[in-house]
Amino acid sequence: MNQTESAQSAQESPDEGVAAKLGLSSGDLVQELGYDSDVDYDFRDALEDALGEELLTEEDQEPVDAVILWWRSDDGDVTELTDALVDSQRSLDGGPVWLLTPRNSQPGHVNQADITEAAGTAGFNPTTTAGVSQDWQATRLETRTKR
Repeated sequence: MNQTESAQSAQESPDEGVAAKLGLSSGDLVQELGYDSDVDYDFRDALEDALGEELLTEEDQEPVDAVILWWRSDDGDVTELTDALVDSQRSLDGGPVWLLTPRNSQPGHVNQADITEAAGTAGFNPTTTAGVSQDWQATRLETRTKR
């Protein structure tokens, strides 16, 4: 590998890392809900680059592999978060919902107990929480299997 190829590979790694951290890969369709001016644009751009696709909007109704839901404390209480999580399943084809909330030190932080309560009521199990940027963390929510 020459220096140019090595530099290109190093440049691609962060983008691929964002998708890999979320268990996503090139070609996956991801719907984004709760978009606002405070989202992390670097994270979004890196994710779109890794997917090779733009994130689908709230208006898109096709089946998706995952949903990214941006949520802040001023978006609503536990009941409204529950409603948003239920709505997020509309286009979801069995994949996870990644709930992105501001980190503890950031304005709009959402208490983990509220996330757990809303997720449970909406039929999800929270499985993993990971930092995706300096200001945002992501909680993976998977639908409960029916017995």
